Amino acid sequence: MAVIDFWYSIGSTYTYLSVMRLSDVTRSTGVSFRWRPFNVRHIMIEQNNIPFKDKPVKAAYMWRDVERRAHQYGLSLKIPAPYPLPGLVLANQIAVLGTAEGWVESYTRAAYRRWFEYGEPAGEEPNISASLREAGQDRDRALELAQTPPIVKALSDATDEAMALGVFGSPTFVVAGEVFWGDDRLDDAIRWINGKSDCSTH
Repeated sequence: MAVIDFWYSIGSTYTYLSVMRLSDVTRSTGVSFRWRPFNVRHIMIEQNNIPFKDKPVKAAYMWRDVERRAHQYGLSLKIPAPYPLPGLVLANQIAVLGTAEGWVESYTRAAYRRWFEYGEPAGEEPNISASLREAGQDRDRALELAQTPPIVKALSDATDEAMALGVFGSPTFVVAGEVFWGDDRLDDAIRWINGKSDCSTH
């Protein structure tokens, strides 16, 4: 089965659209995804690229755009959701732990659903406890492990790896070194991995 690296950061608004539909995409296309959480805030600060800070018109467009696309996918959400997320780093440290232990997808979907549909910010309570419970994890154990030096370093290393690949935002799909940024580029990434892109020069 073809595999696409799905680089994402819990805290990105558009990433909700990808997170909530990737399992359906896998069923319909046969393409699977390797979930790669990272700290998009660190990259944006490093690159002086904070997209919606002090930009109310752009932020309003973003929320409406997410809402339109969500409806196309049959998703129900309440906007604007709490944003930005104070707990972004912790939310992604938990995701990194989930990657190591095999429950990252269920945790991430639960965290996004509760954030966008219930208004519970990811990386904070009650989102953390509820999302970990949905992922079948003990809250105290997972929360303690997620804040240990190995997991903190793993998130930092993943963020460095993402930057080295040319990732600058979330969600990003990477196929054999080709970078496709944005939920709306998922189909392009799938065409590329299936060898159907007519813009390939390789």
